[in-house]
Amino acid sequence: MTDRKARMLADRHLRNSARALVDADVENLKTTFSGKSLGERAMDRVREGAVDVYEEAVEVAENNKGALAALLAAVVVWFARNPILSIFGLEPEDDEETAQDDE
Repeated sequence: MTDRKARMLADRHLRNSARALVDADVENLKTTFSGKSLGERAMDRVREGAVDVYEEAVEVAENNKGALAALLAAVVVWFARNPILSIFGLEPEDDEETAQDDE
């Protein structure tokens, strides 16, 4: 009978220790999450992610300045394609199609 009592006391002590750990974790979570709302925490995570992406983009841009300059030049030429074609006497194809549709 004493063996059963000792086993029961050991199990009770183990249960109480586990319960104390769980209670401490719950209190820790309560204090962690009580300061900010769910929306504020989500915005903080988004903001941190955006900062990380920005820093990575700056690093890649610094390492590949030539590729970045070529890409920027391609974008400028794309947006200026109609005036450039007009300078060489070539009309953009879109204008010819709309002129035919008007007739």
